[in-house]
Amino acid sequence: MGTRLELQNLLENILGSRNVYFQPPENLKLNYPCIIYKKNKADTKFADNKTYNHTKRYSITVVDRNPDSIFPDKIAELPMCLFDRHFTKDGLNNDIYNLYF
Repeated sequence: MGTRLELQNLLENILGSRNVYFQPPENLKLNYPCIIYKKNKADTKFADNKTYNHTKRYSITVVDRNPDSIFPDKIAELPMCLFDRHFTKDGLNNDIYNLYF
């Protein structure tokens, strides 16, 4: 799979802006719509007691004021992407996905 910087570029292209944040600090003012992502797990396959495949998993959150945003659907179309959950907080819609990349 790709590097984190390749994922950053991919997410910026999907969103059509640079409002893509990797593990942002809590005091950072976010611009909406945006995508927030972080590492959250990895899947490792072994053979003969050796790693032969290691894939990182990222938690990707699409945050938008628009409840009918097109961006969650675009994230859902990515290979090896699974929808996790949706919630609304402070008038913002949050769609969370797990992406192996």
